[in-house]
Order: sequence, then C-alpha cells, then structure tokens
Amino acid sequence: MLNISNRTAYAVRVLRRRAKGMATVSSRIGDTRVPMSLLEQDRYINYQRIEDNLAVIRERLKRPLTLSEKIVYGHLDDPHNQDIERGVSYLKLRPDRVACQDATAQMALLQFMSAGMDTAAVPTTVHCDHLIEAQVGGVKDLARAQDINREVYDFLATGTAKYGLGFWKPGSGIIHQIILENYAFPGGMMIGTDSHTPNAGGLGMIACGVGGADAVDVMANIPWELKCPKVIGVNLTGKLNGWTAPKDVILKVAGILTVKGGTGAIVEYTGPGVESLSCTGMATVCNMGAEIGATTSVFPFNSRMADYLNATKRPEIAKYAQRFSHNLKADQGAEYDQFIEINLSELEPHINGPFTPDLATPISKFASEVKKNGWPEELKVGLIGSCTNSSYEDLSRSVSIVKQAAEHGAELKSKFTITPGSEQVRATIERDGHIAAFENAGGLVLANACGPCIGQWDRKDVKKGEPNSIITSYNRNFTGRNDANPATHAFVASPDLVTAMAFAGKLTFNPLTDTLPGSDGKPFKFKAPTGDELPPRGFDPGQDTFQPPPADRSAVAVAVSPTSERLQLLQPFKPWDGKTPEDLPILIKVKGKCTTDHISAGGPWLKYRGHLQNISQNCLIGAINSENGEANKIKNQITGEWGAVPQTASYYRDNGIKWVVIGDHNYGEGSSREHAALEPRYLGGLAIIVRSFARIHETNLKKQGMLALTFANPEDYDKVQPSDRVSIHGLESFAPGKNLTLVCKHENGSVDKLPLAHSFNQGQIEWFKAGSALNLMAAKAKGQA
Repeated sequence: MLNISNRTAYAVRVLRRRAKGMATVSSRIGDTRVPMSLLEQDRYINYQRIEDNLAVIRERLKRPLTLSEKIVYGHLDDPHNQDIERGVSYLKLRPDRVACQDATAQMALLQFMSAGMDTAAVPTTVHCDHLIEAQVGGVKDLARAQDINREVYDFLATGTAKYGLGFWKPGSGIIHQIILENYAFPGGMMIGTDSHTPNAGGLGMIACGVGGADAVDVMANIPWELKCPKVIGVNLTGKLNGWTAPKDVILKVAGILTVKGGTGAIVEYTGPGVESLSCTGMATVCNMGAEIGATTSVFPFNSRMADYLNATKRPEIAKYAQRFSHNLKADQGAEYDQFIEINLSELEPHINGPFTPDLATPISKFASEVKKNGWPEELKVGLIGSCTNSSYEDLSRSVSIVKQAAEHGAELKSKFTITPGSEQVRATIERDGHIAAFENAGGLVLANACGPCIGQWDRKDVKKGEPNSIITSYNRNFTGRNDANPATHAFVASPDLVTAMAFAGKLTFNPLTDTLPGSDGKPFKFKAPTGDELPPRGFDPGQDTFQPPPADRSAVAVAVSPTSERLQLLQPFKPWDGKTPEDLPILIKVKGKCTTDHISAGGPWLKYRGHLQNISQNCLIGAINSENGEANKIKNQITGEWGAVPQTASYYRDNGIKWVVIGDHNYGEGSSREHAALEPRYLGGLAIIVRSFARIHETNLKKQGMLALTFANPEDYDKVQPSDRVSIHGLESFAPGKNLTLVCKHENGSVDKLPLAHSFNQGQIEWFKAGSALNLMAAKAKGQA
C-alpha cells in the first residue's frame, strides 16, 4: 500500500506540473530578472552565471567552497579550463560593474580614450568626492570646489556622457557610501579605482580596489586578472554591546594581521556574531580591511543586509538574494588558509595608531600607552565620518553622546568635525535634527566628501612640524596623511570614542570608566551610545545629484584643453628595446615604510591627477632615502649633485638613462592610486626592486610596463648600496616562475649577484615587452597584435 500511495502521489505531482507547462524543466534562478540598480533598469543581476559556473567548479574541485570562492569562481570567464589554486593561479574574471572616484577617474578615462573604445562594456560610475577641500563648512567648501575644479568636473561630466557612464556630481557623497546605497548587491563582483572599494562587502559583494588600467580592461570587455586569493576566515561569536562598535572588529583584526597580513587573501567573516552587526557596520569592517592589505573582505547574506536593501528601496534585490542564499554563505566544512576567532561579547573598544593603522590598543590600556610613549596628550581635533564611518547609524550614535553632554552642560574641549557619507545621509540627519545637535555643540559639518580623511584639509590650528594629536573615525593614519604635518599623531577609533574624547579634550580619557564635570560642577559619566540602525522615518534622498548617460551620445565632445595644467592626453610609453639593462643607477634606496602616499602624495597634488607630467613632480618625495635618512634629497650618480627625486629622475630620463628603485617590505601599501606606478614609468624608471609588494601597487606597476621584482632572499636588500650600478640579467628569457639576476657593482669594485623573484605570468610579460598593458590593448583593437 505504501509503494502504491507514493507512486500515486508522484503521478499527481507530474500531472500538475504538466498542466502548468513544467513537465521537464524546473524553474531557474535566471528566469527572474531583477535590475542591478534602480538607476540601471536594463542591467540585470546575473545569479544564473554564478549557479552555472559553480556547477562546473564543484565537479572539478569536489570540495566544500567558502563564500568568497563561490562569488569569485562564480564570475570566472572560463570555469571549465581555468586553473584554480589559491595563491598561485591567475584567474580571469568578469566583474558586474566598475566604480571610479574623481581623482582616479581622470586617468582611467584618459586611458580608456587611448584604448580606442566607444562604450563601457559594463555598468560604470564616476563619483566626485576627492577634490573638495575642508575649510569652513560644507556649503561654502562645496561651492569653492565647484569653482576651482570646474575644468576637471567638466571633463568628467562630458567623458562619462560620451562613453555611457553614470556621473555623480560634487556633493553627492563619498563613492563607497553611494555604492552601498545604490549599486552593491549580494553575490555581485565589482572593481573600483579606490582601495576602500571593499566597503561593498557589507552587502555581500566581492568588491576590490584596483588601478585605472584594470578598470579600463573591464570597461573594454577584457577579463580582469587576479591572483587566486587565499581565504582568511574570521569567526565572530557573541554579540556587540555597550561601547563596542563594528569598527572595533576591524581594529582588532588589523592588530592581529598587521598591515601586510591580509595580502593576497580575502577576509571572510562567519559565525553567529555576524547577526549583531548592521549592514553599514559590516561595510565599516570590510572598508578598513584595505589597511591589512586584503584583496577584499565579505560577509554572508543575512537579515541585516535585507533590512538595508529594503530601506534603500531595493526590496526585489532582497527577495532575489534570499532565493539565492545557498550560494551567499560558505559551505559546511569549507577550508580556510587561516582562521581567527573573535568573541564580540568580550571585545573591547580599540584605538589604533599613531602613524600606522595596525598598532591596536584596547581602551583600557590606551591612557598608559599615551604616557609611556610620550604621545601628545592634548587632543586637538576629533573627526568623525568618512567612507568608513558615516552611516545613519554611526552619526545617530554620536548624536546620542552629544545630547548627553548637552544635558550636563559639558562643552567640546577639542575641535570637532562631522562628514556625512552621502547627500542622502546628510539630508536625513538634517531632517531628524542630528545636524542641529552637532552644530549646537560647536561641531563643524563638512561637505559630503572625503575631506580630511585623504588630506583635503586646510588645517589652521597648528603649524607644520608642531607635535599634536588628533583622533578620527577614518581608516588610514600614515604620517602626514590627514593634514600634511608629519608631527601629527593620528589615531583611529569608532565615532563613539572620537565624539566622547572630543568633549574631554585629551587622549587619556576613557569614557567607559572616567567622568567629566558638568556645568554644575558635578561629575557625570557618559552612558553607552545608542542609535538607530536605519532611520525610523526612512531616508530623505536630498538633492538629485546624479547624471545618467544621455540616450544619444554622438554629439558629446569630451572637454580637454591642450593648454590645461590639470588635464593632459596620454602618450604611449615606449616598448622594451629588447636589450639587457646594464649599469643602471639606483634612483633611491628607500628605507622603511613606503606607502602610495610616499610615492605619490595626495592633498594639494590631487589637482594634478589628470596631468601626468605635472603630478610626476611629486614622485617619491615622501620616501626616506637610506643614504642620508632624509626625504626628497638624493644624489645624482652622474653629476654628483644632491637634489629632489623627481628632478634627478628627469635628468636620467632626458639623458637616456634608465634607473631602478630599491624598496623595503610591503612597498606601495595604502591607496590604490596608480599614479604611484605611472609617475616612475613616465620619469624613465625600468624596475622597482623590493623585499615585498602590496598587491594593488604590484599590479599597477606591471600594467604600466614596469618590472616589479622582489629579492628572492629578502636580506639581500641590505647588500645593495645606493651608489651601486646595477644590471638585470635574464630578461632575454623572461618567463613565469624563472628568476632574474640583479648584478650590483659596488664602488669598491666588488660585485654581488642577487636572485630576483617575480610574479609575472606570460600575459603580464607581454605587457612589459609592449611597454604597457594599454599599448597591447590598443594594438589588438587596431588588429596589430
């Protein structure tokens, strides 16, 4: 009877399916079409590609997959034939979209124009957030920026219109917040020309910072190349509580992994503790993952992401992701290359710095560290906001502290600035009274832009060279990063701690235990901050600052003046001449930390990001010369004169002499700015030889036709003398996995032969031979290669 009953039930189900026309074909995820964005109704989320790719990958690998593997391998160009080995293989991937901020978009667009294409192959947006300097307040600072940057904004507006890109005007907000609000979606893949692109991992997206040349590849319908990432798992247990904020998770992880511990890896968060983080909190964690060198960071899809999608008017994406949720989390038993456990219930608030984002100190020990190290105890400025911590939740928690202070009549003891992440956030906190609360307390609300976080800060309260302390809710605190003052001690914390400490005016204040005097003279202690994850009354969109590409682009002319000091059309770099480089001078042997800020300074130099000749005058001016311990003072090996780095490099180039740079560990960490690779190439450099590279910078160098080489034995760095003449042997048989040799001729007549390793694959070797990846792309477009 049981068998007959089962057969009958089965027959009834088959008849029902046939009646609906579903006899043999089950519903596919791709049968549902959901737009990627409300602003791109004709571009659809492609979950079917991920599903199909993973069917192939599972059959090939026959093992459980991590979440990041599912998304990355789900975007493979050729899943059947792609070699897949973590940390070894070079994957060819098809990202869903590209995003560029205005400082890097200039060079990306100039390169795209040089490639001979007429339309971006994938949805691409440009965001004006980097060129607005913080001076006196949001409205006036924005108006000033629109005036002095008009030429660049016109170029970006016409360039995006010409090539079919979306354009977010000045005042729209910071690129990463705009992406989270409008474009990020669970399971997607995006590349962006900013190192903090991983912010979108807060919505379950694999989002990676790249240089402009990588962006051009994807815009030109060429697969994006990425070394197959390792995977670092961070298991979160417990629950955030009290003063501990999402920022403290990544501050703790940075302390564990250091600024280079995540290099070549995706950081994937797992565990029950994930549920205690909001979507924007998860974005904060992913954003600052750039400071540990990670390829990107990502969280599994959960209800908090769905809440955010619903709040930003994308309920269909939330429903679609729920249907696809089996591929938006790690498989049971998935293996990680490294695994970290963090109990959120026990996690203390942290403060990281100064001068490096991985010097992590729990708040309970911070005051003693301040005194022990002699850091300036007086807190000059507290700054909250930036792409890392400028969500509605962040600012509403800060406001709760401001209101507590107001209740007790306590006043700010430090200057205090607030940067909304987007026009939508600004309009919403204005409507809800938060801006009034900040301003009534004496806070200064800045423009919806990067501002002091990237050095766009016209700071007047201290003189350059004057030791002082600031604390920010930003992500990066390298020497001189925020205000161009090398004596500024910059510390990084949650917006909660920054706000509380601004009322104390000193670094040694611990709001968890210490009290402040009220206006009545009685001491009070701050209660733990509270805030709304999402605005109870919904978001106020504010002003419409988006320019979609026009339907008819034929009449659009891209605005580039031949006499401009800020924009310059690119000329192709020369191909390799096929000769063995012999007796080259060392431009500079760099000692210690050398970030992209050291190689291509920001701040006032941002205005030249579209003019390679002009911006090259900042090349390596922040790097410390091992020969004398000074910055921007090196010896010309031909004339014997001491001078600035860019001028010396130009002398070599103009006299037909190629040169090399010798560098230390994690060379090129920090921002994704490809100018740090373009400038040495433009000034005649041939090779950058270091103990180790940061991922993005190494790729950027290769893209521009530079030799990015590492000492096979890192201790060989010490054998190279700044006055050496060097030769690079083995280029005639340059091949993947085959070492080259650095021949160092010392002044005393002795010679050292040092093995040089590299990570070039065959395609990247062709970039070098052609003079750049762009040269090769343009030649193929013309049928010459």
